[in-house]
Amino acid sequence: MKLPRRRFLQLAGAAAALPALSPIAWAQSYPSRPVRWIVSFAAGGANDIVARLLGQFLSEKLGQQFIIEDKAGAGGNVGMAAVLSAAPDGYTIGYVAPNNAINATLYDKLPFDFIRDSAPVGGTMLLTNVMVVHPSVPARTVAEFIAYVKANPGKVNFASSGTGASPHMSGELFKAMTGIDMIHVPYRGAGPAMTDLLPGRVQVMFDNIPSSIEHIRAGRLRPLGVTAAKRSDALPDVPTIGETVPGYEVKVWNGIVAPKGTPPEIIGTLNRALNAVLADPRLQARFAELGGAPMPMTPAEFGNLVVAETEKWAKVVKLSGAKPD
Repeated sequence: MKLPRRRFLQLAGAAAALPALSPIAWAQSYPSRPVRWIVSFAAGGANDIVARLLGQFLSEKLGQQFIIEDKAGAGGNVGMAAVLSAAPDGYTIGYVAPNNAINATLYDKLPFDFIRDSAPVGGTMLLTNVMVVHPSVPARTVAEFIAYVKANPGKVNFASSGTGASPHMSGELFKAMTGIDMIHVPYRGAGPAMTDLLPGRVQVMFDNIPSSIEHIRAGRLRPLGVTAAKRSDALPDVPTIGETVPGYEVKVWNGIVAPKGTPPEIIGTLNRALNAVLADPRLQARFAELGGAPMPMTPAEFGNLVVAETEKWAKVVKLSGAKPD
């Protein structure tokens, strides 16, 4: 799949070159009213948790409220469609996650081209997924879990926050690399998925750390491994999945985009404010509690990341044979 990389990075580059541009009077007063921040998943999930936390800091920094609006559906496509069809005036922004890179290949037809129709603003948080099981599952290690599923093919259900989301593809990659047979059960966000995982109606989930970590600490879920290449500081005793399945790695990144055509001056204002709050020790401490780390970036750097991740996940989607439900 050939991506419109040049156009995406041109938009990012324009924002990065902001200091050399002449100020526009109406942009200088931005924001002069509340900003709508669309999160493409249900309330209670990692994206919602982090956006609400960041929104508080951005509201404090820019003097206007950042209103989080959860708009779930179709693996995040419903919410992103709303972002990209909004007026390009800086008053509607969107929360970006790996699902946006994954969906470019997973879905044959979308009402938008994410890279073409968005303008990158910046990165927010870098974290990992964690493979968690209900305590009724007898496995206590990744190796034991693989053996358990092989002994019970097609009887283990793995939940995700939606088809095409990072937890879904983390599970599909795990299946492909281990040769096990699990049934994918998609939900409209991590919150609803957790509602079924906690009582054991589904058995396993490759969840973003922020929406699982308190359940892990309380003993309601058992962590088997993290998807990143290195162990998480938030769960130092939990091994990486790659320690058992060599080569397995999934990193989870988040960021912000605006609709294409949003003035570079506004993109620059948002980027500077975002990077400033990411440097705030209070926010950094809260991120650490959630198992993540700040990911400050220029618009161009974030644009490069999205393009690279889209190319990477295209290969994984094709390898797994995953299709939208």
